[in-house]
Amino acid sequence: MNAELIIALPEITLVVLACMVLIIEAFNNDPQHTLTYWTAQASLLITLVLVFINCPGEATIVFNGGFISDAMSSILKAFMCGISFIVFLYSYEYLKEHQSLKGEYFVLGLFAVLGMMIMASAASLLSVYLGLELLSLSLYAMVAMQRDSESASEAAMKYFILGALASGMLLYGISMIYGLTGHLQLAEIAQAVASDSINRSFLVFGMIFLIIGMAFKLGAAPFHMWVPDVYQGAPTCVTLFISTAPKLAAFAMGIRLLVDGLLPLVSDWQSILMVLAVLSMGVGNVIAIAQTNIKRMLAYSTIAHVGFLFLGFIAGTEAGFSGSMFYIISYALMSMGAFGMIILLGRNGFEAEMLDDFKGLSERSPWFAFVMLCIMFSMAGVPPFLGFWSKWFVLKEVVSSGYVSLAAIAVVFSIIGAYYYLRIVKLMYFDKAESMTAIKSSKQMRMVLSVNGMAILLLGLAPNALMALCIAALAG
Repeated sequence: MNAELIIALPEITLVVLACMVLIIEAFNNDPQHTLTYWTAQASLLITLVLVFINCPGEATIVFNGGFISDAMSSILKAFMCGISFIVFLYSYEYLKEHQSLKGEYFVLGLFAVLGMMIMASAASLLSVYLGLELLSLSLYAMVAMQRDSESASEAAMKYFILGALASGMLLYGISMIYGLTGHLQLAEIAQAVASDSINRSFLVFGMIFLIIGMAFKLGAAPFHMWVPDVYQGAPTCVTLFISTAPKLAAFAMGIRLLVDGLLPLVSDWQSILMVLAVLSMGVGNVIAIAQTNIKRMLAYSTIAHVGFLFLGFIAGTEAGFSGSMFYIISYALMSMGAFGMIILLGRNGFEAEMLDDFKGLSERSPWFAFVMLCIMFSMAGVPPFLGFWSKWFVLKEVVSSGYVSLAAIAVVFSIIGAYYYLRIVKLMYFDKAESMTAIKSSKQMRMVLSVNGMAILLLGLAPNALMALCIAALAG
């Protein structure tokens, strides 16, 4: 087999398997869609195994400079597949319980994962855009999947229109950078920018449009308009998917564009990211306090977390980028657990999406109240949970780079943000339950959600392995 095809074997395998799942779904008459579900899960596991087998000793660029296989891409792809596997499990339980099971969810999910993997291995502006559009188109369709739901249709329309606008801006930035440098490959763009032979003002102008596209995908303020409406309006299983693995892809996009392609302009994009970080932390944490819908609250929480994610980029060092990678992986695990809890407490005809639905959970289920406590404490950055170390990692690097005032602002907003997370803990442990309805879910769901919650605690108690993995991924 051609050596270049072997490098891209996980992606090639996933696209073949996704098409196979699509064919199975087209001829499947099973209302439970069992074969579609298990084939989709098997596809993710096979791809995960191939990612491990294909993990390179050193960075390898193939397809005329359009595709790179390195440590960072392999680690991110492994997490994308692993997280998507658990998300599919939660989603299957949700769709089955709410009698809205559609095999299209898993088909679109697989194509979205393929888009994420392409973004993780993008070595040219075109492959970044190709991966982003494949991911985005899949997500638009997933949000609109419940055609009878007005809120889902409205959310999908907002997401599509704003997403198209952001894609257009990104494409405009790509065309400017290409026009100025004459290259699409990120390594060659970096060399051209470093040569100082190109007007810096024009380069910065093109770079701004690239950052806008990246900020939109991450949900950073002031490009966050879609996040609360999509998180609240979409089915919970779709919100769960959007809030987890695609964030890893958006981080990879940031590394590829800003670090691999535009590192010589680091002083320029640092100042832009500082503004985005402060705005995101401020808007996210302050507005989240006023929310009564937990999905909407977690949407504003996402915006705030993106602000912290940018702190690692602002540091401008390898350790800072590693801190951002650690942060986004930690966030994906925490978000997966939080939305998993919403799915667990819901039932047919009832979505547990209001904060009051968590009242007295410690009486109904002491164990899952403790799991939610771990998730909320971690999101708030309380030691020794995983979220504390993710915040500590990026703050340490920001201070080391001399941005002490920025770190102080981040700490203040983190303290403000702790209020709305701890409010859920207060509702669970100190308020009376409005209903003592038994929690109905499968053993699979309970076990995986328990493992999800305990992973946040255990990784917080021993964070060094994950930190070392992230540092190794960005080394060199």
